[in-house]
Amino acid sequence: MPSRILIVDDEKDMLALLRRIVTEKTLHEVVTEDDPLKATKIMEKQSFDLVITDLKMPKMDGIALLDEVKRVQPSAAVIVMTAYATIETAVEATRKGAFDYIAKPFRKERILLTIRRALDWQDLARENVALRRSIEQQRMLPPVIASSPAMTSILDRIKHVAKSTATILIQGESGTGKELAAKAIYTYSDRRDKPFIVVNCTAIPEQIIESELFGHLKGAFTGALNDKRGLVDEANQGTMFLDEIGDLSMAMQAKLLRILQEGEYKPVGSVTTKYADIRFVAATNQDLSQLIAEKRFREDLFYRLNVIGFHLPALRERREDIPLLAHHFVEKYSKLNQKEIHDIEPEAMSMLMARRWPGNVRELENVIERGVILCQSKRISLEDLMPEKTHTRPAPYLNEAIYMLPFKEAKEAVIKTFHRQYIQAVLQKNKGNISRAAEQIGLQRQYLHRIIKEENIDAEQFKQ
Repeated sequence: MPSRILIVDDEKDMLALLRRIVTEKTLHEVVTEDDPLKATKIMEKQSFDLVITDLKMPKMDGIALLDEVKRVQPSAAVIVMTAYATIETAVEATRKGAFDYIAKPFRKERILLTIRRALDWQDLARENVALRRSIEQQRMLPPVIASSPAMTSILDRIKHVAKSTATILIQGESGTGKELAAKAIYTYSDRRDKPFIVVNCTAIPEQIIESELFGHLKGAFTGALNDKRGLVDEANQGTMFLDEIGDLSMAMQAKLLRILQEGEYKPVGSVTTKYADIRFVAATNQDLSQLIAEKRFREDLFYRLNVIGFHLPALRERREDIPLLAHHFVEKYSKLNQKEIHDIEPEAMSMLMARRWPGNVRELENVIERGVILCQSKRISLEDLMPEKTHTRPAPYLNEAIYMLPFKEAKEAVIKTFHRQYIQAVLQKNKGNISRAAEQIGLQRQYLHRIIKEENIDAEQFKQ
């Protein structure tokens, strides 16, 4: 596979000779430069697999250029050429990270062999890094736990679109698993062996977010004591997850739009445009349409982000996933706390199924973690999950007998039990006022009244 090679030497005849040797015998692309200072500028704009540099040059010697290569393009291999072949020179070059050195004058076969060995070594190192990163990411990636039609449909779509380069916007309430969905997109993509950079737009103060994203030059502002690489630079060729994108200022939205559209940006304090190839995934729990109407979010940025969109359902909209998630978290926190807990009592599961979960999966996980810590047996009880509310124990939502019934009968029994318990709780909260209860839960008063009559519920008992 052809590679890109940068050759730096202050002697133009040597540059011409090396270009001819490499291009006559290989398909590699060669860029030459006789000024090492200009070579560093080239490396900031273009990527190279291999840099071949002379050791003795005016303005900047080969050792200093080697340091610059390792700073700007640390993955590039470096070969140092010298007419002063000493052990000290070789040791210094290799100690600082050079792959090899070549003494001038050299034979054509020698330079071609060294180039091939350097590129082969680099390919092997890249494969090893990618393999280690892939293994680490697979270990750190939490499994997507879902059996509901809503979530399995989303997972199927994620697998389908992940291999594209399109920007993706994930919307949903807090705690629904937006970052997990972003990691799934990354894992199924062709960039899974490249960096995955997470940017929490809420956590980074507005005053420094531009510097964090794009980097800065020394002296760009008070406290900028050194040059700094930005997260965009680190994410080059990989994936960047912009969490809580709705919290970005309008000024930062404009700068973000530029890199999304053109792939270009400028570090703070720099006049030089840099380029990055990044697949962006963004997420928010806010209503971006409302923010656009309020002039707090750019409409053009929204359309650029929302090339492919996902809306993650709230946990209350996919209750069939609750038992699966609950048992997963029990297993997870039992191992972390070195406990042998194997099950959740039916009464406790009934509470989990009936709860509204405003914090969604994150809230469910926290409740299960607390339950595991408090549990002193092999089954989590209602008291473990809700120790502060054991004096107001709800009637069972499900019981063991339900599992002995045919599916249709069990479903009808569960719905009937749900109707009765839910309506009684709503009436109690609204002190028997049917109109107010209907408005609270989003039902027509006539329909609620019909359920009350069918379930033989006495609304008067809740009036005070």
